[in-house]
Amino acid sequence: MDGSLQRFGGGTAVAVPLAQHQRLTVRQRHEMGELFGLETRNKYEVVSEGGAAVAYAAEQQKGFLGLLFRQTLGHWRTFDIQFFTADRAPFMTARHPFRFFFQRLEVFDHAGVFIGAIQQRFSIFSKRFDVQDAGGQVVMEVSSPFWRLWTFPFMARGAQVASVQKKWSGLLAEAFTDKDNFLVDFGDGSLDENGRRLVLAAALFIDLQYFEKKARG
Repeated sequence: MDGSLQRFGGGTAVAVPLAQHQRLTVRQRHEMGELFGLETRNKYEVVSEGGAAVAYAAEQQKGFLGLLFRQTLGHWRTFDIQFFTADRAPFMTARHPFRFFFQRLEVFDHAGVFIGAIQQRFSIFSKRFDVQDAGGQVVMEVSSPFWRLWTFPFMARGAQVASVQKKWSGLLAEAFTDKDNFLVDFGDGSLDENGRRLVLAAALFIDLQYFEKKARG
């Protein structure tokens, strides 16, 4: 499908210029309910190397049904993640369709135009997925081998162009909550703005798919 014709939602034009950042840290926020085994809405803060807020992201599935589906279906369910600027203006949406196998995250810009997707691939000994552009072409491949379970290199034409690495969040956070931290490195600077947005969305996909307790279960 022509990505310029596929739309979702829509809103006021805003932008977060990711090109001015070499590295970003994605910090997952946690709520008290997680300490008691309750799956709450996923919320994230994106900060620069200097610690300044760059963006926020939050799952939009609310209400009793949202709560019920989080507890029972985990990462299989349908949900949206809205990305906001530091001033709380929406600039990107990631939509997760219902899937039992081969999870997928579809990414749209502020106007609802489809810019690409994260598509899980079959693999036994590694965590593997592709990054696709709006036309469905694979522009980056990601494979995290079992001896480097927390490192996800993004490869394009045989060269690493970006990476996402899970960072240690502390003993209590790792043991009792889903609170995770990820370092996003945009590598050699060859990625355009949409490519960087897809890598940022992929960092959340990595958390949801591989590090949430429901996903690990």
